[in-house]
Amino acid sequence: MKKILITGAAGFLGSHLCDRFIAEGFHVIAMDNLITGDIKNIEHLFKLQQFEFYHHDVTKFVHVPGELDYILHFASPASPIDYLKIPIQTLKVGSLGTHNLLGLAKEKKARILIASTSEIYGDPLVHPQNEEYYGNVSTIGPRGVYDEAKRFQESITMAYHTYHGLETRIARIFNTYGPRMRLNDGRVVPAFIGQALRGEDLTIFGDGLQTRSFCYVDDQVEGIYKLLFSDYIYPVNIGNPDEITIKDFAEEIVKLTDTNQKVVYKPLPIDDPMQRQPDITKAKEVLDWEPKIDRSQGMRLTLNYFKEFSKEELQKSEHRDFM
Repeated sequence: MKKILITGAAGFLGSHLCDRFIAEGFHVIAMDNLITGDIKNIEHLFKLQQFEFYHHDVTKFVHVPGELDYILHFASPASPIDYLKIPIQTLKVGSLGTHNLLGLAKEKKARILIASTSEIYGDPLVHPQNEEYYGNVSTIGPRGVYDEAKRFQESITMAYHTYHGLETRIARIFNTYGPRMRLNDGRVVPAFIGQALRGEDLTIFGDGLQTRSFCYVDDQVEGIYKLLFSDYIYPVNIGNPDEITIKDFAEEIVKLTDTNQKVVYKPLPIDDPMQRQPDITKAKEVLDWEPKIDRSQGMRLTLNYFKEFSKEELQKSEHRDFM
C-alpha cells in the first residue's frame, strides 16, 4: 500500500484529497494544525486503518516514521479573511513549512506536489492567465503575505528539483468551491450563499464587474491527482475557464436560492484582482484534464450542503467585510 502525507488535511481541499486517496487505496497520513482547518472534515476517516492524523504545525520540524511515497503540501490559509488575520503564519507556512516538507521528501525519496495559487498572478495584466505570465503583485500590499509566500514556495520547490533532483509538481489552483467550505471564510461562494440563506443582502465589493472563474472541488481534485502522477515538473493551472462577473454571479445565487435579496455595494479592497480566468491549455495537453462539472450543477450541490446547516450554525457564520 502506497503511503501519502497530506498537509492542510482538515481544510476544504485537503479533506477532499484525503477522501480521494483513501478511495484509490493509499495509506493516508493527514497533518493539520487546525488554525483554519476543521477536524469535522476528516472525522469520518478516523475509523479506517489506512488513515492516521497528526495534529502538527509544518513550520516546525516534520517527522514521519517509515517509508513515504508522496507528499501533497496544502497547508496554508487560503482566504483573505484568514491570511490578513494571521499574516506571519501565512508567510511561515509558505516558506519554512515548504522547506521542511521538501527536506522530508528528499529524505524519504518521495514525490512532492505543492499547492500554489492563481494569486501569484496578482492583479493580472494578461488575460486569461497562462503559466508563462509572471504576474503583477505588490510585495508590500495586504495580499502580499499570501501572494509572495506562494511565489517563494514555487521558487524553492524548483530549486530542490534542480539542485537535489527531487521529484516535484506545482499546481496553480484557481477559485475552487464545493462542500466543506467555511461560510465565514470571506470567499465569494460561501459568502453569497450564507447571506442568502440568512436572508441578508448580498455584498459586492467594487462595481461587481470584476471577474472570477469557479471550479467545482471534484474537478479540482481530479486535476491535482493527474498532475501528481504526470511527468511534468513546471507549474500547471488547474481551474475552470468559465468566467463570470461578480455582479452576474450574485444574481445567479439569488435565483438559485429562490430568495429576493438585494445586492449592496461596498468599496473594493486594496489589490483585489479585477480578472481571474485560467488558461488551461497546458492542463489539457499535459494531463488530458479539463473540468466536467458546470457551475449550475456544482452550485446546486454546494447549496444542498449548506442547506443542511442549522439556523444556529448559519447565524454563527457571521459575514466579514472582505471577499
